[in-house]
Amino acid sequence: IPIRRGKGVWLEDFDGRQYLDAISSWWVNLFGHCHPYINQAIRNQLEELDHVILAGFSHEPVIRLAERLVEKTPSELTRCFFADNGSSAIEIALKMSFHAWKNQGQIKKTKFVALENSYHGETLAALAVGGVQLYRDTYQPLLIETLRVPSPDCFYANENQTWEQYSLQQFVHMEKLLAERHEEIAAVIVEPLVQCAGSMRMYHPIYLTRLRQACDEYNVYLILDEIAVGFGRTGTLFALEQADIYPDFLCLSKGITGGYLPLSVVMTTNAIYDIFYDDYSSLKAFLHSHSYTGNPLACTAANATLDLFEHENILEKNKELIAYLSKKLTIFKHHPFVADVRQTGMIAAIELMQDGKRQPFPWQQRIGLTVYEHALSRGVLLRPLGSVIYFMPPYVISKSEIDLMCEVALDGIAAATHYLR
Repeated sequence: IPIRRGKGVWLEDFDGRQYLDAISSWWVNLFGHCHPYINQAIRNQLEELDHVILAGFSHEPVIRLAERLVEKTPSELTRCFFADNGSSAIEIALKMSFHAWKNQGQIKKTKFVALENSYHGETLAALAVGGVQLYRDTYQPLLIETLRVPSPDCFYANENQTWEQYSLQQFVHMEKLLAERHEEIAAVIVEPLVQCAGSMRMYHPIYLTRLRQACDEYNVYLILDEIAVGFGRTGTLFALEQADIYPDFLCLSKGITGGYLPLSVVMTTNAIYDIFYDDYSSLKAFLHSHSYTGNPLACTAANATLDLFEHENILEKNKELIAYLSKKLTIFKHHPFVADVRQTGMIAAIELMQDGKRQPFPWQQRIGLTVYEHALSRGVLLRPLGSVIYFMPPYVISKSEIDLMCEVALDGIAAATHYLR
């Protein structure tokens, strides 16, 4: 569908049809399309500086952005390494964590631990630590070996368990692996609270709290991939806040520019920075770069995005939208093919099963595709993950637009499953 223009939560094609962007165009758009404040900031920057190499040179937007990110994240995170997309940020964090151990003489630490059902990107190292077979199976011969533990995904909690209880139960697998093999493990990488591409499966913050403690105990780095869940998606600016922890590496992208331009950053600690900072002759430098690293236009969009968070009290306003969405989700709970309705902040998901419990629909039926097509015919852009219908709308969505989004999704589910009744 060729799109001609966007405004707020709406996209318009060349025939004048409009579509409510219920998925923020792959989770990047925070404040609606063509937001006038971000537009103007980019226009202003365009008259000053378009791009400059970020090696031996710097510029005001990237310095300002780095200072603001350091201010808004845990105090331990003091250094920023910029790149231009989420997968690149993951590659950087993986390489830097391995390299930091190598610089310290810990040459056995070459392994990474990841969760089953995780997703961290499409480049080779990012694919290697991902756990969604659909994306990685074709490239398996090219991928580094990853140690994997069961996810804390609370979809599988029994009726008598809270999310906290189940997440703690699942942490036993992680602790056992770290205890047994920490001498060869460089880092653990997880998506905090929501495994987004992994069917929007969710878990309790207690898992992250325990993981930080275990990484400290067993001398392993912790990488948090907040590429999808950062910048307010889970209800707090960063998901890590809900566990009151800090990572050794924090990967950010997607919403960082409000959905305007590609940009990513890996934040890390002074302790790790100091491991690489030495005379050139020591050959300890972290040699990694991207042509568009820290692009001034992208950094300007990111600064404008942070301005909106600060000036418009977005996180507080989102609490009302989160509560309203939660109330609206009740319309799905009694559908015979809905097995689960879940929400973390501004992310919500409805999981369809053919028995309404734990029996998946065969993937060949493409239930989600029917929902997608029905929603498009009604002017809503949904993009289900298999048989999981999810919402991740821009923060400028109105209550009436939430109503439309949910009601169209419910009708789409009915259209996809009516022949099964």
